[in-house]
Amino acid sequence: MFEFITWGGAALSLAGLVGLVWCILRVMKARKSGLSDEELRAVVQGVLPWNLASLFLSVLGLMVVIVGISFG
Repeated sequence: MFEFITWGGAALSLAGLVGLVWCILRVMKARKSGLSDEELRAVVQGVLPWNLASLFLSVLGLMVVIVGISFG
């Protein structure tokens, strides 16, 4: 049973990592498009909640992996 918890945590961490990469690519695309400072700031402010959620999901997944390994 704990093997499923470990793999589930790994999947959560992977989903968080994919979200972080998406945030990085989104901001890089906005920087290269030559937006003004205000427009770039709006893009970064829009990406910030997704970035924090992805980071939280990744950390939560790693905690689940540790729990699965500890009890497994």
